[in-house]
Amino acid sequence: MSFIECRALTRTYKKGEQTITPLEDLHLDVERGDFLALMGPSGSGKTTLLNLIAGIDKPTHGSLKIDGHELQMMSRSQLADWRSQYMGYIFQLYNLVPTLTAYENVELPLLLHPMSRRQRHQKVSLALELAGIADRHDHFPRQLSGGQEQRVAIARAIVTDPIILVADEPTGDLDGASAKAIMDLLKRLNGELGKTLVMVTHDQHCADQAKQTLHLDKGRLVDTPHAARLEEVPA
Repeated sequence: MSFIECRALTRTYKKGEQTITPLEDLHLDVERGDFLALMGPSGSGKTTLLNLIAGIDKPTHGSLKIDGHELQMMSRSQLADWRSQYMGYIFQLYNLVPTLTAYENVELPLLLHPMSRRQRHQKVSLALELAGIADRHDHFPRQLSGGQEQRVAIARAIVTDPIILVADEPTGDLDGASAKAIMDLLKRLNGELGKTLVMVTHDQHCADQAKQTLHLDKGRLVDTPHAARLEEVPA
């Protein structure tokens, strides 16, 4: 069994009398420790798939299993507990609370866990250090550059030590130098810390940093995982 296993995954919703199907009959396997990039035109179902994997949304039909857990069978509270253990989400526009410092933004997810202030401090300090933003811990979002804000957002995503990171256009609002720094950080989280990473991107250069790239069009995969997997070239 694959770490992430999608079988006939379908998501539909109603818009007036019209039925919209952003994802249809999708089959996908992602192994633990993989780094998958999802590409495709706007409306192809990339973010829908990301939100299903993250447990933010539930499929209309089909099956989604992660580490043996069938997400659509979980109650709302069970899914919330599962997300807090397994999942870290990195947003394109950071989603930081403007009235909180970088430290306080990173600390937020830990407030849902039973731990002492000292334990929270240790975890927040480690996450800020890993994200390369510890020297800005007391700055508010308005005092940070876009790249620095995204580093804080990544620190917030990893502070609970999740097994999976999902990233929705993590470099989409950044200049070239900042985008490269963020991609280097994501590759480190995957390569050195073993995080399974699923990333939506429109940037081919960013996708090239992943171990595997898949393309979606009209809610369906148009490449297979094996065809898109990068192969090592002998020295």
